[in-house]
Amino acid sequence: MPGTDATDTPSPLHRIGRNLRNPFAFGYLALCLALLVWALVVTVADDSGESMAGVIPLLATAPTSLVFLSLPGGAPTLVLSVVVGALVNASVIGWCARALTRGNRSDPTR
Repeated sequence: MPGTDATDTPSPLHRIGRNLRNPFAFGYLALCLALLVWALVVTVADDSGESMAGVIPLLATAPTSLVFLSLPGGAPTLVLSVVVGALVNASVIGWCARALTRGNRSDPTR
């Protein structure tokens, strides 16, 4: 019978990769990357040390980025929290877009 073998079900990493290849998720990742690069450039160019530009990419990738921001480390922690938050949110966006475009059809990859 097709679809009953354990090897026919895609792994969780395969599902996450499929969600991230969605155009909406890819657009969100591009936006987050642009915001992160902008924040880093503005922060480096600011000689007073009072730049709040890092808040914008954090809010764009919330709530996951706010959890990782609690780690110690300064600028590398900011970059890590934005990257992880963007990947988690993009995966959710891709999953939602795939579910909404599927309509009433069942998901053949489930």
